[in-house]
Amino acid sequence: NDMNVVTARDGVDAVSKLQEHIPDIMLLDIEMPRMDGFELVTHVRNEARLRDIPIIMITSRTGDKHRQRAMQIGVNRYLGKPFQEAELMENIRAMLEEQHVDG
Repeated sequence: NDMNVVTARDGVDAVSKLQEHIPDIMLLDIEMPRMDGFELVTHVRNEARLRDIPIIMITSRTGDKHRQRAMQIGVNRYLGKPFQEAELMENIRAMLEEQHVDG
């Protein structure tokens, strides 16, 4: 899909990579070793140079409790697993367009 992708093994690895590279968008799960997705989102939203990165959370945790917590801490979109690639790509494109218009 003509995108450059940077991957991280877990939340701690992602924090390290965010020191070197600020992505246009982040895709992450709740369940990750060492630092879960909620902790990573909180870190990103509390750091001035990272706080505007759009975040899509993709997770098997589809209950309202997890969705509400994600939205409260600053997740922009919340997709349940399994997901359709077309739905993900549509969300990515829409968020990048919104960011381009706003930024």
